[in-house]
Amino acid sequence: MKLAVEFPSVSYREGPKMVARMAKGIEDIGYDHIEIFDHVVMGFNIEGREKSFYPPKMPILEAVATLSYIAAVTERVGLGTEVLVLPQRQPVLVAKQFSTLDTLSGGRVRLGVGVGWQASEFEALGVPYSERGKRTDEAIDLLRACWRDEQIDFDGAYYQSVAMAMEPKSPQGSSLPIWVGGNTPPALRRVGKYGDGWLASRVTDADFAKRSMDTIRETAVAAGRDPEAIGWQSMIAPPPKEGESGKDFYANPDRVAARAVALKEMGFEYVALNATMIFQSGARSVDEILDALQSLHDRLRAEVG
Repeated sequence: MKLAVEFPSVSYREGPKMVARMAKGIEDIGYDHIEIFDHVVMGFNIEGREKSFYPPKMPILEAVATLSYIAAVTERVGLGTEVLVLPQRQPVLVAKQFSTLDTLSGGRVRLGVGVGWQASEFEALGVPYSERGKRTDEAIDLLRACWRDEQIDFDGAYYQSVAMAMEPKSPQGSSLPIWVGGNTPPALRRVGKYGDGWLASRVTDADFAKRSMDTIRETAVAAGRDPEAIGWQSMIAPPPKEGESGKDFYANPDRVAARAVALKEMGFEYVALNATMIFQSGARSVDEILDALQSLHDRLRAEVG
């Protein structure tokens, strides 16, 4: 089973060298993939605005810049986003950024995308929140055209390109994988129609996993795609339970290992550890987070291979 780590932006508080130490440490431990989550800005809770999932001053490093920094200090580990809020960003620029990142990292990149949930962030970036789903679908097609075509001609409802070129092409070319995040019905259909894999944010039970995977496979078949080529990843997180937080969950390695085993039995090929939750569970420095990741890696390899 492949093991990923969602990178903790909080590591920057110890300085840029410790961000590099965190990334290199994750690779040296033996993890297969480093993921970066994405928000450009976070909204304060004000009247008339939907309450945010996160505190407004939560430290979040910009995803593409951080991955570039990580690429320079690592050699083997895969690099990706979980997830980049694609409709907030201009897709031709995203195509160039990830093609360049793939080139400079030696073909180690996977792009994870999602539609986002924070309307105020879209407003701050000048993108209509109501269009995020349709923009995401169109952007995925344009990304692949940029990575594939010598001459990029694209005439969409939101994005256009007339007789343009993008070079150099990345080592993976149009095969640079795009995985889609989200657990809603539209997200699942998007995985089946466009995605190379599903990034499940939290899977609560085996029945939900089966229904979701069935929906993805059925959508893939309807779109003329191979359902067996789709990959599966879930974040390791506690099932909903009143009074329990993620930090409580990550303080108990037995529960983390048990969730990984359950996810493997559901058919997931990748699981991701949330290193920010490890920080919140009591590992308050980069070295302590790495110690916890080492211990969890050893345990998970013993449990799920």
